[in-house]
Amino acid sequence: MYKPDRFDWKIIALLNEDGRMPSAEIARKLGNVSARTVTNRINALTEHGIINIRAVVNPQLVGYGVLADVFVEVEPGRVREVAQQAAEYPESSYVACATGESDVSISLRARSIEELFDFVTEKLGKISGVRRTRTYLLPLKIKDLDTWLPPNVLEDHEVNEDDDLQSS
Repeated sequence: MYKPDRFDWKIIALLNEDGRMPSAEIARKLGNVSARTVTNRINALTEHGIINIRAVVNPQLVGYGVLADVFVEVEPGRVREVAQQAAEYPESSYVACATGESDVSISLRARSIEELFDFVTEKLGKISGVRRTRTYLLPLKIKDLDTWLPPNVLEDHEVNEDDDLQSS
């Protein structure tokens, strides 16, 4: 199993800022490393499934400015089935099975409050097994998965000064 070291996490942090940043630019920012080494590390990280490099759509800029969380109460034994059906809708940006008061947690994107209402009442609410939905409008998003990194990765993963990064 590939375990990222501090050098890998520095590369990941830079790619998190700009997924199109060339290896040569990353190497320049990190110093004392070749672009080839950076490319090799990026390839290892992607091949092992640690990172994916892809386009992330900004929903606000393409007309989907309404963000909401919907918590769904489901009939016993149908949680996974309901969650899978909810995940099939393109309006769902996040779907997870939950524990506690709600059984399924869904984040939605819509163009308007009316579109959100219609989706929750006419689509989600009509999925067989759904007992109840609670919808919360989210007027301000501070952080999302597209910028997430594990806590303290740059501090917890020391680069050994004797490591030969050029041969990676």
